[in-house]
Amino acid sequence: MMLKEKVAVIYGADGAVGAAVARAFTIEGALVQLTGRRPDETTTATVDALDERAVDRHMAMVLDRFGRVDISFNLIGIDHVQGVPLLDMPVDDFARGINQRARSHFITARAAARAMVSRGSGVILALTAAPDRTAIGQAGSFGIQCAAVESLIRTLAVELGPRGVRAACIRSAGSPDAAGVDEVFNLHAGNEGVSRTDYDRAKARGTLLGRMPLLAEIAQIAVFLASDRASALTATIVNATCGELLD
Repeated sequence: MMLKEKVAVIYGADGAVGAAVARAFTIEGALVQLTGRRPDETTTATVDALDERAVDRHMAMVLDRFGRVDISFNLIGIDHVQGVPLLDMPVDDFARGINQRARSHFITARAAARAMVSRGSGVILALTAAPDRTAIGQAGSFGIQCAAVESLIRTLAVELGPRGVRAACIRSAGSPDAAGVDEVFNLHAGNEGVSRTDYDRAKARGTLLGRMPLLAEIAQIAVFLASDRASALTATIVNATCGELLD
């Protein structure tokens, strides 16, 4: 098993990606601590990842129980507006997603990093999406949010690498089997005046593999990045867009 007895904290485990990653981590032997903002049968703790005190308290509980944390993965959903032209978007709607995503990833990464550097090992993971590198109309601030997270990952890697801690990111094209992505794709299809089937076909034609990445594929990439097999990878943004983007 690639993650045998590694202690992993997943924020946003009640979401589609978080649940998929949690399943994959568990199968690979990780001791997975699942958190969500609201009580749910899929989570082991209720933690608001925008609240630094709540995150720090939960991290202290994990450390009390296990003595360490090996993996931290922030996958929380962010309330942001898409489907509205920037010319018509209120500034608060534009800024809210940027502020929340940057704040949440900083808070959770800092809590994990403080625990990891004392042991000289660990990995901090994040998930972003293709709009940070492509021009997609009516995506609001989503691309900017993703770019900010990737920049944070690189900065963390620079500061934490000498202390044995890695930081890496997966950049997805969006998994159509995730409810949130499905909702956004429906929104953009409507704005473009095309059927959802035609929208999906156009998205697929824009990739080298002729399709979008599925949740299970993203989860397996996360397993690899979190494992010791990826020990040479840090400051890395893994291209999981099925060839929508070319590195």
